[in-house]
Amino acid sequence: MESTQKEPEQSFFQSNTAKMILVAVLTLFLLIPLQLVRNLIEERSQRQKEVIVETSAKWGESIYFYGPILKIPYKTYSEKVSVNEKTKEVIKERKTAIEYAYFFPEELTNNTIVKTAEPLKRSIYMSNVFKAKMDFKGSYTKPNFAINDIADEDVIWDKVTVLIRTTDMKSIKSQVNMKFGQNNYRFEPIQSAENDSVTSLETRIVDVQALRSGQKLDFSFGISYNGAQQIKIAPIGKTTTAKMVSDWHSPSFIGNYLPDEKNKKISHDGFVAEWQVLHLNRPFPQQAFKVLPDLTKYSFGVNFITPVDQYQQNERASKYGFLVIGLTFLIFFLIQSVSKISIHIFQYCMIGLALIMFYTLLISITEHSSFSLAYMIAGGSVVVLIALYSVAILKNKKFPAFIGLSLAVLYTFIYVIIQLEDYALLVGSIGLFLILAAVMYFSRKIDWGNN
Repeated sequence: MESTQKEPEQSFFQSNTAKMILVAVLTLFLLIPLQLVRNLIEERSQRQKEVIVETSAKWGESIYFYGPILKIPYKTYSEKVSVNEKTKEVIKERKTAIEYAYFFPEELTNNTIVKTAEPLKRSIYMSNVFKAKMDFKGSYTKPNFAINDIADEDVIWDKVTVLIRTTDMKSIKSQVNMKFGQNNYRFEPIQSAENDSVTSLETRIVDVQALRSGQKLDFSFGISYNGAQQIKIAPIGKTTTAKMVSDWHSPSFIGNYLPDEKNKKISHDGFVAEWQVLHLNRPFPQQAFKVLPDLTKYSFGVNFITPVDQYQQNERASKYGFLVIGLTFLIFFLIQSVSKISIHIFQYCMIGLALIMFYTLLISITEHSSFSLAYMIAGGSVVVLIALYSVAILKNKKFPAFIGLSLAVLYTFIYVIIQLEDYALLVGSIGLFLILAAVMYFSRKIDWGNN
């Protein structure tokens, strides 16, 4: 009687399915330290923003310019009627009050030259700042009070001043002198309303007799700023023309109006931009009575940004952490399945922690050098570490060499994506498709049912 010898049944925990589940669980578990690293990057980025705000506040903040505006006082009248209780006599009291009318220029032309200054440094953080020279010229025509039913005799022509609304006074670095007609006037600061983020400069009383008689009155003046982040101008001229020239290579055009595409030039050496805004393009008139309107939302200008700073690059790199861990574990699992070499879950854990260390190395080195150099050092260190560890695990040099080469290609691919702006999604999608195709190709002959 012949007896057949049965092969010992393999337990579920030794099967490929169980190993795949353990590796998947470990991958998900490693998302916890990866998230802690991302929190660290966000914390350091927030600290940099706080330092930029602090240093910029001392140098000069964002620039907002709204002016020049003719400020003309006029008289208004009101009557109060009362009745004497004893005599039943009707008494009329006429009261006179002084209000102000604000008139904008007929033409307003601006030429601004912006030059980047040496970055302000505090500890390991730097803040980009600039110097701006803004020149204005234009003209006024006779103010039209009839539009608000105000008689000419009620206008106080001998108390007219010129007003400018602008941002932080300490960022202004020169006296502001204005040629108005044939006379010169100097702007002086005046008390602004409480909690008003925009301050005011005003001249002494100006001569507007020529303007009153119907003549056009020309003006010109210049103002210099230390600034940071952005420059914005309110288009208050009936025709507003502006030109900005700068050595800043990455402008972001902001506000309610974009520059003319035909005359806009952007290169590594800087940019040139021109705007023209007509009164037909804006929803406010050439004059205001009693209250000067807030025109911030109708302004235009430039945001001087750094497209991708070091912390943004680190943050973008960390977003690919799950992809790097998953693909690395997949490579090891495929090698394990092909070579029948056993890799313990603890060894997977060590490899995963090494991949997490890449991001802590990257952020720490970046703060003391460039992102590219930090990426090369951190990536090279992790690739070498895992390749050497793989030699001890896999007991040969062929597979560790393949693992090291694969990690180097993967890190290079992610670096290219981080540097791209407009085509990052396209290149990333194509790359992931090719990676998936490669995995499907190399795993096509593995018998997953045979443990």
